Amino acid sequence: MLHHGLGEFEHFVLLSTLRLGEDVYGVPIAEEIMERTGRTVSRTAVYVTIRRLEKKGLITSWMGDPTPERGGKVRRYIKLAPAGLEALRESRIAIDEMWSGVPIPEAQ
Repeated sequence: MLHHGLGEFEHFVLLSTLRLGEDVYGVPIAEEIMERTGRTVSRTAVYVTIRRLEKKGLITSWMGDPTPERGGKVRRYIKLAPAGLEALRESRIAIDEMWSGVPIPEAQ
């Protein structure tokens, strides 16, 4: 049973993190969501969602080393926590169950 009540954008951030692998950060996540959904995504929305997912225990994050190309700024990296992977798995099972046997109507 789904315990985390993931919203659509939270799903997108978690799935992008899963697709992109470990040591990923906000900009590639935003780009992945835009590329796959065709939606405009603000980096701020991604970072706010990352913080919320971390509070839920679904991702972990850490600060990387300062880089010269970022003017000495550090980057916050994230990875999926085991609970995040489980939440995605449970969510997919629930959605698949809801779609089971439902015909997809033709577009009008």
